[in-house]
Amino acid sequence: MQMSNEGILVILFVGLVAGWLAGKIVRGTGFGIIGDILVGIAGALVASYLFPKLGIHLGTGLVSEIIYSAIGAVVLLLIVRLLRTGGRF
Repeated sequence: MQMSNEGILVILFVGLVAGWLAGKIVRGTGFGIIGDILVGIAGALVASYLFPKLGIHLGTGLVSEIIYSAIGAVVLLLIVRLLRTGGRF
């Protein structure tokens, strides 16, 4: 499988926006631009696995991908925060 340069840019953009949104929603300090991109991409992976299992479909397009990724990143950040603080939010 070969990915175009535009596809990579879209993934990075969605990851950045989703990671930034998740950081604002969870009210964390964030992980910097690279960390936010990684959290957003990881959130997209979590959401792409979790949402079909739960029967949740938000639609197609860039905005829905950002929403999926942001929700997945929020779940991921909550789990990280839960593990870091020893069970307290």
